[in-house]
Amino acid sequence: MTDIPAYKLDPAPQGEHTISGPTRIERDSLGELPVPADAYWGIHTERALQNFPITGRSISVYSDLVNALAVVKQACARANREIGSLDPDKADLIDRVCRRIRGGELHDQFKVGVIQGGAGTSTNMNTNEVIANACLVELGHPKGAYEHFSPIDDVNRSQSTNDTYPTSIKVAMSFTLRRLLDELARLTDAFDRKGDEFRDVLKVGRTQLQDAVPMTLGQEFHGFAVTLREDYDRLSETIQWLSEVNLGATAIGTGITADPRYAEAAARHLAELTGLPIVTASDLIEATSDTGVFMTLSGVLKRCAVKLSKICNDLRLLSSGPQAGFGEIMLPAKQAGSSIMPGKVNPVIPEVVNQVAFAVIGSDATVTAASEGGQLQLNAFEPVIAHSILQSLHWMTQACMTLRVNCVDGIEANRERLDVMVGTSVGVVTALTPYLGYADSAKLAHQALTSHQSIADLVVEAGLMDRERVEKLLQPARLSGLEPVTQSIPVISIDDDE
Repeated sequence: MTDIPAYKLDPAPQGEHTISGPTRIERDSLGELPVPADAYWGIHTERALQNFPITGRSISVYSDLVNALAVVKQACARANREIGSLDPDKADLIDRVCRRIRGGELHDQFKVGVIQGGAGTSTNMNTNEVIANACLVELGHPKGAYEHFSPIDDVNRSQSTNDTYPTSIKVAMSFTLRRLLDELARLTDAFDRKGDEFRDVLKVGRTQLQDAVPMTLGQEFHGFAVTLREDYDRLSETIQWLSEVNLGATAIGTGITADPRYAEAAARHLAELTGLPIVTASDLIEATSDTGVFMTLSGVLKRCAVKLSKICNDLRLLSSGPQAGFGEIMLPAKQAGSSIMPGKVNPVIPEVVNQVAFAVIGSDATVTAASEGGQLQLNAFEPVIAHSILQSLHWMTQACMTLRVNCVDGIEANRERLDVMVGTSVGVVTALTPYLGYADSAKLAHQALTSHQSIADLVVEAGLMDRERVEKLLQPARLSGLEPVTQSIPVISIDDDE
């Protein structure tokens, strides 16, 4: 018997961060480290790169976070200039560099991993170092010459990670959320347009996957639009809650090292720069440790994802077949569905949206656990909260876009099949129960199921109604409830003449 070699695990990752090329030496309270000579980051970032080789994803994957970090530093510089806490020339230079970052420059220099220990200190220091070194370059000094422009004494003036980091991730979430809202509105409108297009297409409704009463395909698609519009409203409300910030709280909320005038000035400048309704929290100690707004946003986002996933389940069911399934609608064919079955096409767009929803549900669980894990005056786990929510917001934005463009806009109704299904459905007998009574209607339904005749034909054959009246009562507008019946209805006994 041939020996089968044992399966070998790949060597465990060492987590070793290496530098190639020229370096410069920087110093902090722990000692010295080499830093790439051309890097805008410094020793604090370098230590984080060595300590947190977790995800292989740097914070720069979230451009909104980088822009938020820059605009918060910009607002802080303006506030410090206004109250006289920072040299005006230095404040103006920070302001200018932050505008460059918000314009897309230097994003590749935000290197620390999205998951990190230290409650976001590495992200804050990465930001401080990039801004300081960009200022040094503009002043004609070499990178790392912090005696001329300090990441901490100048860029981080009147601040702590514990107020600038949570403020930055709130601003970043607001930026990303606004894009999601735009895409959600477009998707909602797309479902509404399909609802209008299918307004006269009668179909059989279903409850518990069993035939129910008739409705229109337009009503079904308008229902999709209404449920998404509700989530649009709920998500919009969270921007107001995200706009309550703790700038000026510094370390734990007492405002130590910050001028008493600073908090109001920083919030005011941040509001002007972002267009967000930024306000200072009424209790900075509570605001520094509280993560309730993140749980709220994550929960509402999960709600939206679950409802969107349910809609995608419906689209997959309604398009199933095309021969042996529901086959009521046709989704756009986007790619071949099988490497073995010729001609098979799968509902790949609803499927990918389903998977986004599953990820959002998991991220919400992470946010919940991380929020619960906070202790005393600070929650150390805001980095994973930020990563989880920002990823969910981004993925949901892309999911809404691809569902609209690659699926909903191209959906077609299988009108012929729907006509046959409605014509042979016993569910239409429900519309006749006010006239025939429940018991006699049930008899007709059973007869229709066993004989495979239409309800209309059976009613006429039984002499209960003439063809004209049956067809009037079974008009699409009446069956779907679009034309309400307001007059009193006499019940016809099966033994009575019409």
